[in-house]
Amino acid sequence: MTKNIITTLDTILKDLESFIVGFSGGVDSTVVLYRAKLLNSLKIKAVTIRTIYIPAREISEATEFTKSHGIDHEIIDLELPDNMRHNPIERCYLCKKTLFTALANFAGENGFKYVIDGTNADDSADFRPGLTALNELNVRSPLAEAGLTKSDIREYAKKEGLPIWDKPAMACLLTRIPYNTEITDDTLQKIDKAENLLFEKGYPGARVRVHGDVARIECLLGYIDRIFNDPRRQDIVSELKKIGFRYISLDMEGYRTGSMDPENKEYDGKRTGRIT
Repeated sequence: MTKNIITTLDTILKDLESFIVGFSGGVDSTVVLYRAKLLNSLKIKAVTIRTIYIPAREISEATEFTKSHGIDHEIIDLELPDNMRHNPIERCYLCKKTLFTALANFAGENGFKYVIDGTNADDSADFRPGLTALNELNVRSPLAEAGLTKSDIREYAKKEGLPIWDKPAMACLLTRIPYNTEITDDTLQKIDKAENLLFEKGYPGARVRVHGDVARIECLLGYIDRIFNDPRRQDIVSELKKIGFRYISLDMEGYRTGSMDPENKEYDGKRTGRIT
């Protein structure tokens, strides 16, 4: 990563002047928010959407970051939209449309010119349905516009001493459930509790995919042998069963994006794509 990229990012942010940052607490949105704060002269506010399908830990970490850096922060609570209650294949498009419409409304009502997000230059390499919704709502993506890749962003965050520099990606909880399956608050809460348990046991980034009463655990590379041989393995199993799962399985392929995607992705060229 060169200094020119950061200079370009600063120029873009300064030109925007006044904006809210759709702040998830992930690496990308943290870096763009952090850089905007350093520029001082900008009118900015971090806004986080809280819904039943966003991991509670993400909300807590977003709150902790803004508080520790003196950044104005607000949380907006939203219900799960009816058109997403059966986890349709176009859910990523519907989700982004819902969340960023709320952010755009907030920006307009509070005198901000723009809404920006943490989309990076790598995100355009594979088609992502949520990008369509962002484009429709005129959301700006300074990291992508400046040409910062994911590795650039992690490198910069590490250089700046931001503890999130190596934080694993964390997609919404709907990605843990098969498409065209009825979504209940209870199921989402069980997934959130299960993944928090694994995080606390030393397995960050683990996914708990749900198939009825089966919890299928996908671990990051290097963790499969470790969790299988963990002397606390039976305790982990017992605690997951207490959460409400009948069977606990460990996916031997490990964590991979899009493992819940259907075999045929030619459903709708505008709405579908690989998700995490």
